[in-house]
Amino acid sequence: MKKSIYFLLMLGLVNYSVMAQSISYPHPVRYITLRQEQKTMRMAYMDVAPIGKPTGKTVLLFHGKNFSGIYWRDVINFLSKAGYRVIAPDQVGWGRSDFPDLHYSFHALAANNKQLLDSLQVDQVVVMGHSMGGMLATRFALRYPERVRQLILENPIGLEDYRTFVPYSPIDSLYEGELGATYASYKKYQQSYYPTWEAKYEEWVRVQASALEDPRFKQIAWVNALTYQMIYEQPVCYEFKNLKAPTLLIIGQADRTIVGKARVPKALVNQHGQYPELGKRTHQQIVGSQLVELPGVGHIPHVQSLAEFQKAVLSFLR
Repeated sequence: MKKSIYFLLMLGLVNYSVMAQSISYPHPVRYITLRQEQKTMRMAYMDVAPIGKPTGKTVLLFHGKNFSGIYWRDVINFLSKAGYRVIAPDQVGWGRSDFPDLHYSFHALAANNKQLLDSLQVDQVVVMGHSMGGMLATRFALRYPERVRQLILENPIGLEDYRTFVPYSPIDSLYEGELGATYASYKKYQQSYYPTWEAKYEEWVRVQASALEDPRFKQIAWVNALTYQMIYEQPVCYEFKNLKAPTLLIIGQADRTIVGKARVPKALVNQHGQYPELGKRTHQQIVGSQLVELPGVGHIPHVQSLAEFQKAVLSFLR
């Protein structure tokens, strides 16, 4: 099967970006062309107009590492109904965007999103980031404070410096691990996001696992390793005190996520990834921030507990 796909790709009869995700996106996908490190690449995004009475405000959504813009589907829906324009990109290296071999950095990803906003003539945005997207949202707000009206961080990773307790792994070892991924391994990891697994969460495993059938899987695996390295080597937790935008922290209290947790010595595991404590500490670091704690909710509140998440978000935005 893969050989036939390769042949079609060679003939130019199949588009890479279409092959990247066979899962249907909830809204039309558009593209912006970017240049970085002497390479040309495309970044995919959804741009959804408000359905309800327009507020004149735009929300920019940053996805997590094991996801893409598609999992914001229900969030886009309630924000659009509330009158917000919503822009949901697939970051370069994810989803329907290209997977170039680059030095991945949160600074560069932030610059990509600024360029996207510039191309759409959007001046200010509410930035919402989940998981890794929370690290990117933080970096974006620090680099471009004049562009950020409000900031929402949903169970962001990077609330602690993983380098201080997660043993270092060379990039080649990370790559080998990514090459060995299977549907079962993706599912096992995603199961850790929730206190109790439900059948409805399987959808997001299928989205992530679609990469396994992509003819560029080795390329995707390499980018996955590079972006893990980005998270590990580029902490933002020391700069929360520098954030100026009004900030909302939404923290599922059952979350125990640690990036690289499998390599953490057992004696140290329970000393880290404690989101109830990390949320409070980050709240104290960000002057004037608001903290919403969601009991019994794991790593992805907008999937596990959409109604509570929606209430917190809309209350903050109003």
